Order: sequence, then C-alpha cells, then structure tokens
Amino acid sequence: MNDGSWPRAIEWRHSDALVPYDAAVAAMEARAAAIRDQGAPELVWLLEHPPLYTAGTSADAAELLDPQALPVFKSGRGGRFTYHGPGQRVAYVLLDLDRHGHDVRCHVWRLEEWMIRALARFNVRGERRDGRIGVWVAGRDGGEAKIAAIGVRIRRWITYHGVALNVDPDLSHFRGIVPCGIADYGVTSLAALGITATMAEVDIALRATFDDVFAAAPACNS
Repeated sequence: MNDGSWPRAIEWRHSDALVPYDAAVAAMEARAAAIRDQGAPELVWLLEHPPLYTAGTSADAAELLDPQALPVFKSGRGGRFTYHGPGQRVAYVLLDLDRHGHDVRCHVWRLEEWMIRALARFNVRGERRDGRIGVWVAGRDGGEAKIAAIGVRIRRWITYHGVALNVDPDLSHFRGIVPCGIADYGVTSLAALGITATMAEVDIALRATFDDVFAAAPACNS
C-alpha cells in the first residue's frame, strides 16, 4: 500500500498518432475514476490532437470568431476557447490531490512552473502574469505572447486536462478564436521564437523537470 510518499509510480503515456479530442476526454474520465476508486496509478499523457477548438466552462460564444474554420468541442475544463493541433505538445496530468494538497490554485501554479522550467531548457524565459493563467514570453517583436495554455478540471480531487505548449503549431489557427479570452496579446511558439526543437526533445525536457516541481512542497507564493 502506498503511504503517499514520493517518489510514487506515475505512468507516462506517449501517443504518436493524433488523438481525437472526444476519445481523449473519455479516456481521461475513465482513468480519473480508476485513480479514485481503484487505486490506479496517476498519469501524465503526452499527445497531439487534430486541429480543433475547445470551449471551456467560461467560454463566450462571441470569442469564436470563425465557427466554420475547425471542429469545436465543449470541454469540462476551466477557461474559455483554445486551439489544439499538430505541433502542440498537450500534456494531460491526472493526479490525486489527496496526495498533493487540496489546493487547485497550487496545482495550476505547478503546471505553470513545469512549463517555465521546461522552457528554460531551451533558453527561453517563461513568465507568469497576474490575472492571466498560462505562461508568457517576450516575442521577437518585443511584445508579450502566450506560449503555453493551461486548463484543468478537478473531480473528486482527481485532476485532469492540463497544459498545451506551442512547439511548432500552425499559429494562424489561433485567429479563429480569442485565445483564452485575451485579445490584447498574441500567441507564439518555440519555432516562432527561432528555437528549433523536436517534439522528442520537448518531451525529454518535460520528463526531466516534472519531479522537481510536483515532488516538492507547493511554493505557490514564490
């Protein structure tokens, strides 16, 4: 029986083929229930989706600027509209907050910190911004741009959904929505910043930085 100490067995799953969004949500919901009810291992699932938009629980229909551009899926995660597609590393993080502290804000902080530390491996400085969930960088034009979006859902203290890091997606697809309800700032990617990184290299960075963030005591006020 696991006493809650670290390290624990967390399964890492990697999907090479594009995963349909509705299939991913169904799989996450089944795994979240299994973690809670059957003691299944926690899970980090790395994948890419086909091009699509998702509408979070706070989505405003007016922020879907081009409803015909791509399929739109309603999502139980928090947040508003976002884009998923090839070239974007989606990481779904299914953790038991009974073991990580009953603090959703700290969970979001940790997801941001994870992205910040992974980006640092590519000499990219990711930052937080008050009132804007996600990770932001200075664009090549000097303005701020979002490079990683975060949206989570918690059910019976099991987290799912997670983060989406722009590696080299088609950024033009973001023009069909107001990403995360923020119209005053752009969206960028590692490739747009001039960073050549394969998805495999990004995955290595994500694996290398995960434990340092999630095994440590929450530092949400740092």
